[in-house]
Amino acid sequence: MRSLKLSITAAFRAFCAILLCGAFAPAHATTPDEALDALLEEARAQMPGVCADPIGDKLVQILCSGKIRVGVRGNYPLFSTRIEEGSDRQGFDTDVARAIAERLGVSPEWVVVRAATRISTLAEDGADLVVATMGHNTRRDGQATFIRPHYYSSETIIVGPRALALGDWPDVVGRRVCTTIGNYANSHLVTQGVRLMLFEDAGRLPEALDEQICNLVAHDDSFLASYLVNPELGDRFERKFGFDQVPWGMAVAQTGTEDLARALQLISQIMHRDGSFLALGRENGVFTSFLEAQNARWQSPPCLEVAALDDPACVLPALEATPPPTRFADEVKAALAWSQANLGFAPDLPMLTSVPAFELFTAGIVNSLILVIGALAATLFFALLIGFLAALPFWPARLLTWGAVAVIQSTPVILILVVAAVVATAIFTYSPAVALGSAIVALGLMNGGNAGQAIGEAAGSLRREGTHGRGFSMPLYRAAVRRSLTQLLSFLVNAAKGTPIASFTGAPELLSALTDITSFAAGRVTTYSLVLVFYISVVFVVVWACERARRALESREALA
Repeated sequence: MRSLKLSITAAFRAFCAILLCGAFAPAHATTPDEALDALLEEARAQMPGVCADPIGDKLVQILCSGKIRVGVRGNYPLFSTRIEEGSDRQGFDTDVARAIAERLGVSPEWVVVRAATRISTLAEDGADLVVATMGHNTRRDGQATFIRPHYYSSETIIVGPRALALGDWPDVVGRRVCTTIGNYANSHLVTQGVRLMLFEDAGRLPEALDEQICNLVAHDDSFLASYLVNPELGDRFERKFGFDQVPWGMAVAQTGTEDLARALQLISQIMHRDGSFLALGRENGVFTSFLEAQNARWQSPPCLEVAALDDPACVLPALEATPPPTRFADEVKAALAWSQANLGFAPDLPMLTSVPAFELFTAGIVNSLILVIGALAATLFFALLIGFLAALPFWPARLLTWGAVAVIQSTPVILILVVAAVVATAIFTYSPAVALGSAIVALGLMNGGNAGQAIGEAAGSLRREGTHGRGFSMPLYRAAVRRSLTQLLSFLVNAAKGTPIASFTGAPELLSALTDITSFAAGRVTTYSLVLVFYISVVFVVVWACERARRALESREALA
């Protein structure tokens, strides 16, 4: 029944197209105006017969409903912000959407999207069109249909304090840079050794600068420029350098939008040619150099006709943002295709298909293993040291030891990590090794302090029993360690469990690496599931090793 309906619909559209070509369309629709008129007439000729057809082209559905659902940013100054007195919106993007809706003869309906949800909203049919400050790069070409000619362009800039000397990439290695989830430039940032702090909403970036949560932020120059002209921020912060000039594209879903995409292409060509985009840009106070160049380009003879939409001399390419594939990417993709075909699902594995993500992934695993082994060694070291000091018969030594343990136990582990990181970076220049080292010391102190307390209490218990005398001796100390072995092994396991929290202070372990990967690649569920599996496996191995060690010690003790 569905196939019959599809055939009837297709036949009807073909008949209308033939009829319209004779009745409405000019003999040679060479100008975008003529082509747009013919396309809209063809779509309207199908109404109301196919208005109830859910599989028709999105253009017909929009004309039937009399409205177009447009995805726009919630708070992006100069481009899309809410008017205080009402529910309507203002800005360059929203004015562009209104102009498009007017040419289609419908009214716009706003759908607020974030950087991370712009494309998914289209795929889930939550919007018909997205005009939301979205850069058009080759990676996104496989996720949505971008409309060309592009309606705007920008570059990513890094903004920081005026007093901070920052000229190029070597100056930001190891520094924390705040940006947004889903920003196309994140992949460039993480490959330069930058530590990312991610926000859902771009509006939080200037606030984070002002509140000194962030020392550096990275985002589109079009967004940050509106804040830097404000003396409250502009007097203290400035643009350091920019990278990745990218054209902005309106976008529609990849399926069922052929006619809609063509109509939007023609409208964009007309609006550039007539200077409509340029006029809207000037009205909203955005940078207009790109719009001026496009206005001149589309007024030039080679770009005046419809054929120019397929001419590389007229239409800008997408930014090349597809990362180089790993040498085994084809095998991974083939396995995922098999999984989808036979099992009905296929996880996203960007860490196995692209070189930057794979390098981050493998480095994260190595660093995590170093962190776990280091945390275990530091826990054992501090446990034995603190236990030794707590077992001494001199009350000043015990008083200082118990005081230190009390401070450690009453301090949240996050704060201990932060203090250790601050002290380490005050002594040494920041590097991944310094971040890992400070995290190892912090985790060792936290867990070793608790285990050392158990050793000290065991020593006190043995003294009261009188089995090893009232003073201090190495046999007493060894007996105290044996008696508190269960607690010691428990805190070793706890140290292994706590290692992922080191990502909070910038230690480049697996959780931190995968967070960086998800900042520019899909697959957040799969990615964080891998973190869970990895650390469960690590803790399992540590528990097994501790149990083996306990049995070995008990066997040796029994033989003795």
